[in-house]
Amino acid sequence: MGASSDVPALRRGLAVLRLLAGKAGPVAAAAIARELGLPRSTVYHLLAELVDAGFVTHLPEDRRYALGVGAFELGSAYLRHDPLERLARPVLARLIHRTGHTAHLGVLHGREALYLLREQPPHPHTVVTDVGVRLPAHLPASGRAMLAHLPPAQVRALFPTRTSFVDRTGRGPTHLPALRGLLTAERRRGWAVEDGYVTPGSASVAAAVFDHGGRPIAAISSTFRHECAIECGQTWPDLAEETRAAAADLTNRIGGTPPAG
Repeated sequence: MGASSDVPALRRGLAVLRLLAGKAGPVAAAAIARELGLPRSTVYHLLAELVDAGFVTHLPEDRRYALGVGAFELGSAYLRHDPLERLARPVLARLIHRTGHTAHLGVLHGREALYLLREQPPHPHTVVTDVGVRLPAHLPASGRAMLAHLPPAQVRALFPTRTSFVDRTGRGPTHLPALRGLLTAERRRGWAVEDGYVTPGSASVAAAVFDHGGRPIAAISSTFRHECAIECGQTWPDLAEETRAAAADLTNRIGGTPPAG
């Protein structure tokens, strides 16, 4: 065991990793020192150790630092152990007991929503969002529930051109300004809505699940039958409140914190 003086250094190293994980791109050492309130010499020492261990990559041409392969390997190991699905399964089971609708757990994978878990009531209607299915994240409510809490620059990087926007049913945002408008409204409201964007005759509401830094790590959605000739603008607040409560429950179970405001 190391000396007790190693503990503050470990905490500072973890703070550096968390800061880098929350940024859309590489960060200069001076900016890290400023945001964490640490001396530059301390930050350079921490970064050197993290680079040697493979958790941080130094980009000398840019004079900046980013997460390294070691951090990716830890994240991959986390996913292999399926803790998110294990923690979410009873939450989804309770949700469908209260609502009678199919419930999903999804995560962002690039500009796609990847579905990790699905729980169904005794008599579900057919949906395309099975486990392992990927959908363009701007269409399903679960995808936009997460996108709504990303920095605008990150959303722009995910959807740089009109060709980034896939159309499945003739509904949903087809360019970045339209997507931004939806995300702003859904962030303020507290949940996202999808009305036939993925499958005609189906709609869904979704709310984000947050990690310890208030970042969206997943989303829980409730999917149900709904048909309208044109998009009718319903937001289903009662169902959304149940879904939001489930997302808040999972946020708590993983030790997460909802974003301020």
